[in-house]
Amino acid sequence: MPIYNAPTDDLQFVLHDVLNISASDVAGFADLDREFTQAILDEAGKLASDVLAPLNASGDQEGCGFENGVVTTPKGFKEAFERLKEGAWPGIDMPEAYGGQEMPVVLGTAVGELFSAANQSFTMYHGLTHGAASAILAHGTAQQKDTYLPKMVSCEWTGTMNLTEPHCGTDLGLMRSKAVPQDDGSYQISGQKIFISAGDHDLSDNVIHLVLAKIPDGPDGIKGVSLFIVPKFLVKDDGSLGARNGVSVGNIETKMGIHGNATCVMNYDGATGYLLGEPHKGMRAMFTMMNEARLGVAMQGLAQAEAAYQNAVAYAKDRLQGRAVTGAENPDGPADPLIVHPDIRRALMDQKSFVEGARAFLLWGAEMIDRAHRADDSAADGMISLLTPVLKGFLTDQGFDMTVQAQQVFGGHGYIEEHGMSQFVRDARIAMIYEGANGVQALDLVGRKLAQDGGKYVMAFFEMVKDFCKTHGEDAAMAEFIAPLKTASKHLQSAGMYFMQNGMKNPNHALAGSYDFMHLFGHVCLGLMWARMAKAAQQALAEGRGNAAFYEAKLTTARFYMSRRLPATALHLSRIESGADPVMTLPADAF
Repeated sequence: MPIYNAPTDDLQFVLHDVLNISASDVAGFADLDREFTQAILDEAGKLASDVLAPLNASGDQEGCGFENGVVTTPKGFKEAFERLKEGAWPGIDMPEAYGGQEMPVVLGTAVGELFSAANQSFTMYHGLTHGAASAILAHGTAQQKDTYLPKMVSCEWTGTMNLTEPHCGTDLGLMRSKAVPQDDGSYQISGQKIFISAGDHDLSDNVIHLVLAKIPDGPDGIKGVSLFIVPKFLVKDDGSLGARNGVSVGNIETKMGIHGNATCVMNYDGATGYLLGEPHKGMRAMFTMMNEARLGVAMQGLAQAEAAYQNAVAYAKDRLQGRAVTGAENPDGPADPLIVHPDIRRALMDQKSFVEGARAFLLWGAEMIDRAHRADDSAADGMISLLTPVLKGFLTDQGFDMTVQAQQVFGGHGYIEEHGMSQFVRDARIAMIYEGANGVQALDLVGRKLAQDGGKYVMAFFEMVKDFCKTHGEDAAMAEFIAPLKTASKHLQSAGMYFMQNGMKNPNHALAGSYDFMHLFGHVCLGLMWARMAKAAQQALAEGRGNAAFYEAKLTTARFYMSRRLPATALHLSRIESGADPVMTLPADAF
């Protein structure tokens, strides 16, 4: 069975050595000292390693059941969900007014990584509930908040998001689901939704669906879409559950991965729904949930890579195969462990440098969300808006690649289900698709986010990198990290300039390079994270703090990323500057 150990030391390093959260002026951060966050992460780590991880493989093998319209989760999930609820983990960063603990998002994100790495399918049940609750919190009436949020924050009730229909995915303007107004102010919801994660199950007493539908006579296309709260069971005035609503499960999907999460076809047959937010402004409300979900999916890419990497390292140290070319390193045994071989080291260093860099990037993003919301910082809000498609697209693409590399370390055994590596690959694959396929993330980045507020935030990003390089440019110990970061940042700026000079004449020049731009941007972000981590490690060593071997390993890994991974920016820039012609010239009928 695969192993999983919570990487609390690394989370603590990022939170305190790199982000220095307890010294921040953001409300609530002063309480997050090392002792406090260590206690939280230790407890979350125990739940992840001891309860959730052992159910990962069995949940994958058993999957969810569906019989006579009833959905059941794998054996052990209900008991684990109760443990999760008992610890109040689902509401760790939700408002106290509704039963949450009101911790900063950055701490909730750190905890979320542990749960997702241990068991992604399981974690999605309360993760989606968190997103639905956030949408109600941001756009609901006082009555809606009081009715739904206390039960959702505790996960006594769970939540979903319902966007996709059989004939339309990304193009939601083609939606056919209808919401007919009723005399009592409610709406009658009819239509079918597909690919609904955690759409139904046996873990909670009620499921609160957030459903996109069109009110008759509204504007055409996406401008006519509204968002509705549609509970599985209607809620009485006293908060107790009433009659079953007109919503049912038509089927559960047979999928490549995340078998322990019920992906449902949902049928709405005149179900009672309640408008969330303004009429015809459904996408505004839904994006509250989707943007949160995109960061959660970015976390899944990192989390699956971390879990797979841990197992690859263990196998590489244990499996005896061949001899080191420089001489036997296990002379008393029949062969040396795999980890002596340079190509195995290359694969493991790829994984290690991605996982640790991605963790810093994700927590930095979460810290910006806290700054935007708790300090009313518009600059932080704009920056995380710019970086959300980079986080989602780059971390899930690279996260999947790293699970494949981890599987490769096992050789033929990686292809055998007994070793569990296949599950990490299969579970990671969906993260590149849902919550907006990564090609759509790239289009959003180049088509919308770069030009947001006149390019204010991408220019602020360039200035941030420039300031970091200038601040540490005279530090000889930082030279090996600053020089490659400068080069990569220049590549990113050159790509942006190419879009400005050519995209207006022919938009395809920008869109054909959008995917490469997203990856180029992602590498620069990880380069910045590794430069910041290198500086933090040097400072800790100079002050004699903590475990010297841990900080030395950070510096070695930073050097690897700068020399072996960050140069990919040159390749991406070359592709971008080739323009649209190599992509678009071949006639459609020649494919």
